[in-house]
Amino acid sequence: MKTKQKTIAVINLKGGVGRSTVSTNLAGELAKRAHTTLFDCDAIQATSGSWYALREGSNKSEGLSLQSAMNHQELIEKVSKDKSTFLVLDSEPRLKEIARAMIMLSDLVLIPVAASAAEVWATGDVIQLLEEAKKVRKVEARLVWSRHRANTKLAKEVMAEVQKVLGVGFLKTSLGLRVAYQEALGLGLTGAEMSDKVAREEVNQLVKEVLSIVGNK
Repeated sequence: MKTKQKTIAVINLKGGVGRSTVSTNLAGELAKRAHTTLFDCDAIQATSGSWYALREGSNKSEGLSLQSAMNHQELIEKVSKDKSTFLVLDSEPRLKEIARAMIMLSDLVLIPVAASAAEVWATGDVIQLLEEAKKVRKVEARLVWSRHRANTKLAKEVMAEVQKVLGVGFLKTSLGLRVAYQEALGLGLTGAEMSDKVAREEVNQLVKEVLSIVGNK
C-alpha cells in the first residue's frame, strides 16, 4: 500500500530561533526512512540549502532532495508536484504569505522557540496565522524548544506562561543548547550523526514524536 505523503512545516517569523536546525535534523533523519524533500524558502540566509550542499558533497544525501521557493505561489506549485513521502518546509522569517501557505499545505506545523520571553512573544504572528487557517481546515501545530535548558527557572516559567497565553502545546521533545547542533549544521550532518549522545537521543526522539503525530510510524 502506498504511503500517504506527509508535510511538516517549520515556521517562525523571527530569525535565529533554531528553525533551520529543526528542519535539517528532521529532513536528514526522515530521508533514512523514505524519500524526503527539504524546501528552503529563506533566500537570504539559505541555511538549509547550504547544509544540504555540504551533505550532498559528503555523499550523505541519499533519499533527500532540495527545493527552494521565492514566494508562496512557487511553493504551492512545487509542493503540488513533489512525489516524496515526506516534505519538510523551512520558512522564510519575514514573509507572512509564505508562512500562511505552509500552514495550509502542512499536516503538522512546528514553531521553534528559544527559552526567552522576547523570542516566545515573537511567535504571536504565527499563532495568528494558525487561527486564521483553522477557520478553513484542521491544523496540527506544536511549539518546539530549541537551545533549551530544561532545568532553569526561566525555561520553566516561560513554558508555563506560553502554553497559557498562546494556547499551543509543546512537543515532549526539545533540542538542548548544544554545540553538536551548530557543528552538525556546518558539516551537513544531523544531531543523530554526531558523537554527542544526548543530541543523538534528542533528534531520534524528535523524529519519532513527529511521526506519531502525522500518523506515519
